[in-house]
Parts: sequence; C-alpha cells; structure tokens
Amino acid sequence: MLSTIAALAEAHPILKVVATITTCLTATYLLIQEILKPVGKRRGPNGKRYKLPPGPKGIPIFGNLLLLKNRARNGDRTTVKEMAQYGEMTTLHLGSKTWILLNSKRVVSEIIAKRGSLTNGRSPMPIASGIVSRHGRSLILPPDGWTEKRRVMHSLLSGTALKQYGAWQEQESAQMMAEYLYQPKRWFAHHYRYANSVVHRIALGERLHKTSKELADLQNVVTYFLRSIGASLIDWFPELARLPTWMQFWRKHWEDLGQWNYEVYRSWWVPVREQVDAGTAPPSFVRDVLLHKDTKFTGDDQEAMYVAMQLIEAGSDTTREVLNIFAMAAICHPEVFQKAREEVDRVCAGDGALCLPGLADMEALPYICAMIKELLRWRPIFVFTPDHCLTADMEFEGYSFPAGVGFVINEVPVCNECEDPDDFKPERWLDGHETDVAHGLWQFGGGRRICVGYRLAQRGLFINVARLVMCFDYAAGGPIDSSKLNHHMTEEPFPMKVTVRSEEHARLIRDEASREGVLASAQAKSESDALSSIPD
Repeated sequence: MLSTIAALAEAHPILKVVATITTCLTATYLLIQEILKPVGKRRGPNGKRYKLPPGPKGIPIFGNLLLLKNRARNGDRTTVKEMAQYGEMTTLHLGSKTWILLNSKRVVSEIIAKRGSLTNGRSPMPIASGIVSRHGRSLILPPDGWTEKRRVMHSLLSGTALKQYGAWQEQESAQMMAEYLYQPKRWFAHHYRYANSVVHRIALGERLHKTSKELADLQNVVTYFLRSIGASLIDWFPELARLPTWMQFWRKHWEDLGQWNYEVYRSWWVPVREQVDAGTAPPSFVRDVLLHKDTKFTGDDQEAMYVAMQLIEAGSDTTREVLNIFAMAAICHPEVFQKAREEVDRVCAGDGALCLPGLADMEALPYICAMIKELLRWRPIFVFTPDHCLTADMEFEGYSFPAGVGFVINEVPVCNECEDPDDFKPERWLDGHETDVAHGLWQFGGGRRICVGYRLAQRGLFINVARLVMCFDYAAGGPIDSSKLNHHMTEEPFPMKVTVRSEEHARLIRDEASREGVLASAQAKSESDALSSIPD
C-alpha cells in the first residue's frame, strides 16, 4: 500500500506536496493534542493509568469545554443538573484541565472537608489570577501564594472581631431600614449600599463616603473580575502562557483590565494606608490586623492592598444578592414570610413594646436563621465553587485521581438533594445547627478554603432579614418568575412594591436610626437618589 502511495507521489508531484502537508499537519495536531492533554488523561509515574468517574464525551483538544460554557451561560443554572446524571461524581475534561464535579453532599464532605489537606490547591489561571489580579486574589491562588493571606484573614472568624464588627453591622442596618422607609422603590439599591458600606467599614475603618462613580467602578471591578474567570482559553490551557511574550496576542486586553483594576484599588487603598502610617486611622481590619506590627504580615504593599480590597469585593456582592433573594422569597412564599414574622414578633413585641431585633437575638430566632440557610440553598448564588485542586495523587472508593485534578462542588444538585427542592422550606434546617450557616451547606465552600468571612456574612444577613420581616410588607409589582435567577442585577431585579407595616413600625425605624446617628444620612441619601431620578 505504502509503495503504491509512494509511486503515485513520484508520478504526481502535487500529491507529494499534499502528502507532505498532510503528514506535517497530522504530526502537529498530534503534538498539540499530547502537549494539551487533560491532566486526568495523562500517565502517572511508571506509566500509571488513573481511573476517573464517568462523564460526557468530549471533542478532541477542547474536551467538554464547549458543553460547560453552553450549560452555565446566561444564568440558566437548572441545566447544570444534567451533569449529575452520571452519579455522585462527574468527570469533565476542560481544555488541559480535568474537573470532577461533586454532585452529592456525601462526596463533598468526604473529599472537600475530610481530605482538605490534599484538596486545598487551585489550578493555574494565567489570566484571571495572573494578569487581571496580579497574583493578589487569594481566592484563586495555589497554596504557596494563599497561606500567608489566609493566616491574616483568619482573624475575621474570631469572637472579638465578630463582636466589634457586629456593632457596625447593626448601625448600617439601621440606616438601611430608614432608607427603605423614605424610598421604598429603591429597595434593591439599599441592599447594595448596606452590603458595600458595612464591609468597607470593617476592612478600611470609615463609614462609606464615596461618589457614585467610585462605587460604580468598584462594582465593575468585581463584575469584570468574575467574568474574566474562565473567559479566556488561556485559563483552560495554561500551558499556552509559556509561549514567548511576543506571541501572546491576547495579553493587551487583559493587561489593560488588570491595570484599571489596580488603579481603582489604589484609589481606595492609599488614603487608608497613609492614615495608618500617620497614626490617625480609625479601628479596622487594615489598621488592627493587616498592617499591625504584631501580625507580621510578610507581603508587600500591593499584596496587602489586594487582601483588603478582595475582602470588600467578596463581602459586598454576596450579601446584596442574598437580600434580593429574600425579597423574591417574601413574594413567592408569603406563608413562610408570615411564619418568620410571627417568630420575630414573639421576641421583639411580646410585651406590647416594639424593639428591633439585634444580633444578640440570633439564638432566640432559629426560624430566621433557618430561613437564611434556605435562601442560600433555594437559589444558590454560585453554580460551581472554585476548584479544589489535588496537591498529590489520591485514591477514593475505587477511583484514582492524579495530582492537578480539580474537585468542584456542583451546587445546584447538591442544594437540591432534599425533599421538594423547588419549595422554600426553612423548616428543613431546624436541626439544632440553625446558627451555623456552614453546617450542611456548601455555598461558602468548605475544607481549608472555606470563605473566612462566612460568619460575618451570616450575621449581616440575620440582622437585616429579621428587621425587614418585622417592619415591611412585600408585594409583586408585576410578573415574577422565581426560577429566573436575575437577583444579581444592580438595577431592580424584579418588580416589587414595598410598604412599611404600620406607623408604629415606621416610628421604631426612625428612632433606631436616630439613636445610631444615621437618620440624617438616610434622609440625605434618599433626597439625593430622588433628585438623580428626575429626568433632564
């Protein structure tokens, strides 16, 4: 056969050219395929073959990458459940990476929590982590770049910090309630102001006094960073980042984004750092922990800046979205809302004298605590957690996984692993662990890389949900589809009519805001928003 082809090639020179080109292209393709082979398909030491869970078939080189992008786009998260049809674990080959989706609470607990010493890595992301974040965001850093930042942020879990920051959360909540009272049509904007202001104060020390442009820039930093994760093929084929710089035609776009991100961060960071240096800074995480001499943080100024600013990023967006989900649940499940109100009334209006609930009431309000956990389960904010990358080979229940494989919590099927998952039932969390938002729930991640601010987030959600349940009524202002996950929008995510429960409750809100010294701020904010809404 080969002699025949050779003879034809000799007789027809054009065939020789075609054969040569075909051979070169085939060899090039096979070489690229080998270089970019997914980590889960590579041989281990001594030619070891690994055994992975089943999963959908992919296409050459790209694997399941196009399938993943199609399933997770446009907020259509219900279709992500299809990936759980292969069992408790699903293997996806994504470019040169391999993900193992964890589709049940059991395997999440076994792999993420119990084997956290092996699954605390992150796969390389040359774009999102490298160029855009300048290797500063610990969320997506591997252990060698994450450990020191994690050590510093761990103070956020201490009882002392929770007590100190709790007073600020209650004050900012008092202002949010007054803003609701004066401008109920802007309910969603009040969620954002609260979330951003309280975490800004915790991190940097001062109450939030920023222009609309500064706030918009920071929100855009969060948005563009999240969009950058996995947006570039380079993050799925990190080997391509080793090409000579002159060949990396994609760098300019991401470098511009990274520089803009850096400049926005600096505009918030530098004034605070200068106050700390001058000894005039108010109490804050930056002053009392990050830059305190006893902490002995080993990072430089840029690393410290990213630690502080990513705290603001993470703390503001999540809280805002969950409060929006609460508003949706209040409309779609009024019977749950009423039951929650009855509990708050028993504690805060039992003797006929109204008082707003506070953080000290958490133990006395288990249904409110359960409601918060159900908000996170019912409409999970995150489809997937960041991958927990294996730092060494691991055997598990008949499977063998190579180092470099990423385990990812598939949040939708995990959250739906209960009776009547589409129903909003806080009762499913009344198990004695209501005040521990991470118990049995994985929206904050898990293992050694669980979100360090999850307790702060829970307390901030508790104080606001309890007070809103007590003081305001929600009604739909138009058709609402609770399965459409648009609560992430910064503009009104769904039409809503909010009214204060009674004049007595309105007076209570004003009195509390006055006592906390934020009534004037709420009134001024409402007047400013009203003026800005008047058309030219």
